[in-house]
Amino acid sequence: MPVRTFTMPKSLNESLADQQPPNSDTDRSSLNGVKEAYSASEREPLAESGPKEKPGITYAAQEKLPKLPIPELEDTCRKYQAALKPLQSQREQDDTAAAVREFLKSDGPELQARLKKYATGRTSYIEQFWYDSYLNFDSSVVLNLNPFFLLEDDPTPARNNQVTRAASLVISALSFVRAVRKEELPPDTLRGTPLCMYQYSRLFSTARIPTENGCQIAQDSGSRHIVVLCKGQFYWFDVMDDNSDIIMTEKDMAVNLQVIVDDAEETPIQEAAKSALGVLSTENRKIWAGLRDVLTRDDELNNAECLSIVDSALFILCLDYTEPKTGAELCGNMLCGTSEVVKGVQIGTCTNRWYDKMQIIVCKNGSAGINFEHTGVDGHTVLRMASDVYTDTILRFAKSINGQAPSLWASTSPDPSKRDPSSFGDVSTTPHKLEWDMVPELSTALRFAETRLADLIQQNEFEILEFAGYGKNFITSMGFSPDAFVQMAFQAAYYGLYGRVENVYEPAMTKVFLHGRTEAIRAATLESVEFVKTFWADNSPQRKVDALKKATQKHTALTKECAKALGQDRHLFALYCVWQRAVDEEGAEAASSNGYSSPADGPSSDVGMSPKRGKSNSPSPPHSPSKNSTNNSRSPSKSTSNNPGLQHIPSLFSDPGYDRINTSILSTSNCGNPALRHFGFGPTSADGFGIGYIIKDDSISICISSKHRQTKRFVESLEAYFLEMKRLLRSVKKGEGTGRSRVRESQGEQKGKGKVIKGEAQGSEAVPAVGVDGETDEEDEGLGGYGFFDAGMLLQALKASQEEKERPSEKAVGNARKSIGKKLRVREY
Repeated sequence: MPVRTFTMPKSLNESLADQQPPNSDTDRSSLNGVKEAYSASEREPLAESGPKEKPGITYAAQEKLPKLPIPELEDTCRKYQAALKPLQSQREQDDTAAAVREFLKSDGPELQARLKKYATGRTSYIEQFWYDSYLNFDSSVVLNLNPFFLLEDDPTPARNNQVTRAASLVISALSFVRAVRKEELPPDTLRGTPLCMYQYSRLFSTARIPTENGCQIAQDSGSRHIVVLCKGQFYWFDVMDDNSDIIMTEKDMAVNLQVIVDDAEETPIQEAAKSALGVLSTENRKIWAGLRDVLTRDDELNNAECLSIVDSALFILCLDYTEPKTGAELCGNMLCGTSEVVKGVQIGTCTNRWYDKMQIIVCKNGSAGINFEHTGVDGHTVLRMASDVYTDTILRFAKSINGQAPSLWASTSPDPSKRDPSSFGDVSTTPHKLEWDMVPELSTALRFAETRLADLIQQNEFEILEFAGYGKNFITSMGFSPDAFVQMAFQAAYYGLYGRVENVYEPAMTKVFLHGRTEAIRAATLESVEFVKTFWADNSPQRKVDALKKATQKHTALTKECAKALGQDRHLFALYCVWQRAVDEEGAEAASSNGYSSPADGPSSDVGMSPKRGKSNSPSPPHSPSKNSTNNSRSPSKSTSNNPGLQHIPSLFSDPGYDRINTSILSTSNCGNPALRHFGFGPTSADGFGIGYIIKDDSISICISSKHRQTKRFVESLEAYFLEMKRLLRSVKKGEGTGRSRVRESQGEQKGKGKVIKGEAQGSEAVPAVGVDGETDEEDEGLGGYGFFDAGMLLQALKASQEEKERPSEKAVGNARKSIGKKLRVREY
């Protein structure tokens, strides 16, 4: 019988080493024509049905993207001082200024020169350092690294049960996988400028693998199966063929998932918890590395094969048996799971996770979310995936009602129910249960891992604010950038509680550059400090609004600067890493041969444009010394050298201000669109708040976490601020006049027929206004979120239909072969 084997996933550096960076002298003006090179139907995939994209479109602009610029040293030092000034006393400012002067005279120019030399022939001057910092993070990734998205409920109530919703989401996710692999996914753009699409090649079939010397990101590009977790038990089955076509219908998928749920129910949850090995992925990374060695060292046991199946899966589907009752409980469940101990046994959903991979989580009532490993991808990339998946679930339902409904994808898989069974190849669509051999060492380790995880969950709390008073429409009508407006709300609410301003972090996307990630916006400015003090003092509404305008204008300017990769945080971090490597390895150039970033002239230069092409030939990545990272702001933090011969630390990095700027009390991120209900992450410092927020047209959704630092009170203060600011803005606006069209006045003089409808739409709030910086809200939208689709046309069709129409399908049958795990009996409903 043929035996299916799983190859060892390829490490991240092996793929990155084959990338070819573009000409550093690329003229950015040449990028503006990239979007126009495609037809209207290619740029708007929902505009019409049928195939719309030509193969290869996904990475078509990669070779034209510019490299991330290295800022001037003097500019970075000046911005560093400006970012610290609102947070420091005069004496601290003087000390920082002295440290900067010393740095510019001594170590700074040499480090800048070394960094430029290091960056020569690489895709990015910071990419290797960035990955190193994430992958050398030793603590648990739970609540420290992995963020979550909470999806909106399916618009069709009949589909909001666990199995139906999960089946729908999995089929849509597989369609996204197919589009990425076939390079048919339309590229992201920002106001006509293409964005780097490299991260999409790292979304699926990747795993964070711990080792004794830090973690590695491994990937199996040929993966075609998923792993399902239910009550801590593991199952797997194939979902794609070798051509990346989906081999199961949605009904087939629902049948498989129901079989898995039924099988998991047969094992008492207290008994299942004793072998819920997913808990081990929450451990300290070095401990987890040792436990993986235990799992793989005995060839006579099943554990090595089971672990390989989990690592190489496209993604993990977690079917939870609970139904969180509140929004805060839902957010907590998606971020870290629940902790519930019954008779000394952990039966919470925290045992039903595998944090080293992307996870789609579906609760008993159909509530769904995504928890993702953050090393290789940023929120913007996962948001695109979540948006497309959510959109596709709606479009497929619409198509079941009306066959002429549009499709999101350029092409689709052949109908599995109409394919010749022999065309599927060597696949197994029947669920198999992975049966781990629980040696005593594993059982003990699982117990301790669970108790430590329970401690971690208990140490954090979550609160949400679903503010329905207004949203982007009102904010822009008042002349403000929505993101800047909400950022000032965080600072004002915090100041109102504690009477001081703290360091604030917000990421700005830099994907307009090749392999760009983010830059740090330091939102606490002299203007924001002046605003919060003015707001809480006895001042007139006009003065408060004027102060808010100045603060938001400053924030918008900072955001645009950081989006151009001209902030100070990433540059300083790279300089620090260059200095450390110069000490540890006697020259930064010694570390440049095996980095995660790619050489300019590799033998597989086309990989930079299409990650699926060519073979990797780079050696394994070097392992950096373990870093004392606190994961501030969900970005890499500085580390310390273990070299005993270290003579001195450059003055800027030994300045207390550098520690302060890397400790974010308010760690914030704006990431969302109509597909999401909430987005969030854990606090990045012991006395800080983690704040994920989504600014919708007429509402603002905020999820806040902290280590029990009066989170509910902070949320209440935010809500009170939003309401008070609306009152102030209306008061000032009323004093300036309504600004309505004169046609309204003429209507008032006429005798109308019928009742006049009065509402917000007649007022100035309904009129999109030019922002305070002279730009419309579209100018800000690309920087503070990812608005990808409008499902409005579908909602009406969905409301008209009360029942889901299932298309007939038949189970795909693959060739018989030996399989790993216990085969389950599949029965139709």
